[in-house]
Amino acid sequence: MTRTAGELAKFLGVEIDGDANSPVSGIAAPPRAGASDLIYLESPKHAESAAASAARCVVAQPGVRLPGKTIIRAQDPKLAFAKAAAWLLPKATLAPGIHPTAVVAASAELAPDVSVGPYVVIEEEVQVGAATSIEAFCFVGRGVRLGENCRLHSRVTLYEGVRLGNRAEVHAGAVIGSDGFGYVFGDGRHWKFPQIGVVEIGDDVEIGANTTIDRGSLETTTIARGVKIDNLVQIAHNVRIGEHSILAAQTGVSGSSTLGKHVIVAGQVGIADHCILEDGAVAGAQAGIPTGKTIRHRQTVWGTPARPLEKFKEQYAWFAHLPELAERVRRLERRKPARASRAKSRK
Repeated sequence: MTRTAGELAKFLGVEIDGDANSPVSGIAAPPRAGASDLIYLESPKHAESAAASAARCVVAQPGVRLPGKTIIRAQDPKLAFAKAAAWLLPKATLAPGIHPTAVVAASAELAPDVSVGPYVVIEEEVQVGAATSIEAFCFVGRGVRLGENCRLHSRVTLYEGVRLGNRAEVHAGAVIGSDGFGYVFGDGRHWKFPQIGVVEIGDDVEIGANTTIDRGSLETTTIARGVKIDNLVQIAHNVRIGEHSILAAQTGVSGSSTLGKHVIVAGQVGIADHCILEDGAVAGAQAGIPTGKTIRHRQTVWGTPARPLEKFKEQYAWFAHLPELAERVRRLERRKPARASRAKSRK
C-alpha cells in the first residue's frame, strides 16, 4: 500500500521535515532501499549510510540533518519505524473458510470468518473467536479456547483445555499444554505426578517456533499479556510470566518459577525451579539461576551461578589473568625449597 510521508507522520503523531507528498510504499535497510522505501536512522554513526541510500524518506531524531531527504522526526526512530512498518505492511490474512480436508468436531464453535487450513484437526467443545486463522496440520485439542484475531502457524499443537487470548500468534511446531516433567520416586520406580492443570495465554502474546509450554500440574501455567517468547524455549509446569516480558531462544524455565513484568531473559538462560525474577530483572545470555533464587527488581545478573553484573565482570576479568597468576605461583613454589635449604644451612 502506497502512502505519503505526510500521512505517515500524521499516523505516528510526529513532525515532518521535507516533502510531505513523497510516496512511501515499503521498508528496507538503507543499502537495499528503493526511492519509495522507508528507512530509519537510530545512531549518528549510520548517518553516512542513510544519506547514501536511495530512500527519500527517513525516520530520524529531531536535529538530524540529511540533505535531500524527507525526515519524519521521532524521539525513538526504531520504535516509530516498527509502528510504520505494521501500518504500511499489514500481515496477510487467510481467506475465511474451512478446508475440505480439515476435521472439525460437531460440538466445536467457530466464528463465521475463521480460516481453517488443510488437514487441521479441531476436537470437541473447542471455541474459536472471530478472524482467527489456523494453518495446515494444526491440532486443537478438546475444550481449547482461542480468542479473536489469533494465528496458529502450521503444525502447532494445542493440548486439551489450552486458552489463548486475543491477537495471540503461535509459530510453527510449537506445542502448548503438554504434560509437565513431574515424577515422585518410590517403591523402586518413578511415579508420574498428576499433570491436570491448564495453560492460559493472554492477549498479544507471540510464541516462537518449536517452543513448548507445559500445562500446570495441579495449578495453571500463565503467560500474561504482551509476552514475547522466542524459538526453542521450554516453559515448565506452573510457571508464571508477567506482562510484556521477553524470553530469547533456547531458554529453559523450570517448574513453579515466577517472572514478573518487563523481565528480559537472554538466550540459553537456565532458570531452575521455584525461582523468582522480579519486575524489570535482566538475565544475561547463558546465565544459570539456581533453585529458589530471587533476582531483585531491575537487577541485572550474568554467569553461572547468576550474580550481579558488576561482580560477574570483576570475576571474569580475573579469570583472564589465571594463566599468569598460575605461573607466578609456580615460580614461588620453585623458590620455596631454595629458601628452606639456605635457612637450614645457617643453623
